[in-house]
Amino acid sequence: MPDLIDEALAAVGATRRSTTPQLHIRRLDPAYHARFADGTEINVHSDPEQMEEEVRRTCGADEASRYRDLRAWLQSVFETEFDRFIASNFDSPLDLVNSPAALREISQLVAIGGFGRLGRQVSKRLKDSRLQRIFTFQALYAGMPPAKALGVYGAIAHMDTSLGVYFPEGGMHSITAAMADALVHAGGTIHYDADVTSLESSGPRITAARCADGQRFTADAFVLTADLPIVDGLLRSTPARPARRSTRWSPSAFIMHGTVPKSTASLWPAQGHHIIDFGGAWDRTFRELTGRSGRGQLMTDPSLLITRPSLTDAGMLLGDPDEPSELLSVLAPCPNLDSAPLDWERVTPAYQEELLMALEERGYKGISGSDGSGFTISHVDSPATWQAQGMAAGTPFSAAHNFPQTGPFRRRNLVKGVENAVLAGCGTTPGVGVPTCLISGKLAASRITG
Repeated sequence: MPDLIDEALAAVGATRRSTTPQLHIRRLDPAYHARFADGTEINVHSDPEQMEEEVRRTCGADEASRYRDLRAWLQSVFETEFDRFIASNFDSPLDLVNSPAALREISQLVAIGGFGRLGRQVSKRLKDSRLQRIFTFQALYAGMPPAKALGVYGAIAHMDTSLGVYFPEGGMHSITAAMADALVHAGGTIHYDADVTSLESSGPRITAARCADGQRFTADAFVLTADLPIVDGLLRSTPARPARRSTRWSPSAFIMHGTVPKSTASLWPAQGHHIIDFGGAWDRTFRELTGRSGRGQLMTDPSLLITRPSLTDAGMLLGDPDEPSELLSVLAPCPNLDSAPLDWERVTPAYQEELLMALEERGYKGISGSDGSGFTISHVDSPATWQAQGMAAGTPFSAAHNFPQTGPFRRRNLVKGVENAVLAGCGTTPGVGVPTCLISGKLAASRITG
């Protein structure tokens, strides 16, 4: 949803072309290339005609007609809930029914199946199990199996498969670089490497943020964007009275980052920016990823996301122009540390090797090669990485979106007991994801400016 970036830049009088560097965003087509354990493949297009033709080619004419029905349903879910339930602040669960308009919209959500189960709503409309996976795996972004996720999270599938997937030239950091430049040119100041260790307060107001090196920053209002455990730690020195509640955390991710020779990768069976390589297991995989209280485990039949950005942006190729290397990342969803308290320092080398061998067997020949011929891994992010950065249960996806942690029931962006502090980020409303985090910043700003 690049319009959210445009809106943020416009708030300080900037555009994608006015920042340094300029921000160039490309729409990916296909958005994903999906591979399945039976050897079949499906491209996922955001254009309805292209996708209908792809479904007809791979799944038959009847399923192509059913795809149109599913797309219309996903769109209706998104349009019904976006303005009131995603892009709005909540002060109470009663906000869901506090006006005739709110009552109409929640009644419509109920009528179209938004409070049923996502997996069931999709399987009612699509019969091909491969397509069912393509349009429900996004439930994992919300920390839930499709069989348990609410139908309202069809909005994520709509954003993913209908509104399009985009990539900024130069990589995702180009977005933050452009936004930072816009802020500075509008008169703002960014202090990097300022390790905030405490907040000072006077009465019900926070007066300053104090850093490890002794620097002290005063302000009229404070937006706290760190992960919830860090925020709660900082608020302990203030009159804040956060609600005492247990939190269910989303699954985590194990990600290998590095490079691979273009000559090796060009021979792989799939050539796409984003490749989702599904294992044969499905329901079992989600049970493994979301098991509660130590019952989670690593995927026994992994589904993996493979990302090759230089296929979209050749400027990201590395090394000798005659024998270049590509940036490559391989993401394996995994349980969080509450679900599976693994010793990741010990587990990582073996799991890394296991995933590379699985990819070799699926046709990514040479990926496990040594001496620079295969995937040279520069670093790995695991639940231990996220935990070391202050993320609860070792997950970068924060609180899961089960019903008690959704919409007005999610952690509020207001801080009880403090007048001039608000929260932003994936732990508060509306939730996890780049678009939703941008929206959370807008909602936090509206709390301050009124």
